[in-house]
Amino acid sequence: MSPVRRCSRTACGRPAVATLTYVYADSTAVLGPLATYAEPHCYDLCAEHSERLTAPRGWEVVRLSDPSAPSRPSGDDLEALANAVREAARPQERGDGAQGAGRRTADPMEVARRGHLRVLRSPDS
Repeated sequence: MSPVRRCSRTACGRPAVATLTYVYADSTAVLGPLATYAEPHCYDLCAEHSERLTAPRGWEVVRLSDPSAPSRPSGDDLEALANAVREAARPQERGDGAQGAGRRTADPMEVARRGHLRVLRSPDS
């Protein structure tokens, strides 16, 4: 027996990603995240069949989203990531000019290194 649950549709062998349940009293089909265990009156569906699911005329389809599922990154997320990488790659400027005039800059000096850890000299010493 395979540990991966398969789509309940005939002749479909793809892995299941959603569970379909019918609420006959309300004429509703509920499609939600894959149930933790298989039940006899529920249907496990693959991604393709869950996206193409339609209900009989007069019925309503309720699609529940999985809050624990990773969401796809949006354009804003990817842009923020690219900006963070650019900022990290930019060389750090040491400000002895106008920025450091009249005050001491807190530029700790590396005293020792062990693996990825560094021992830094305190800026006050």
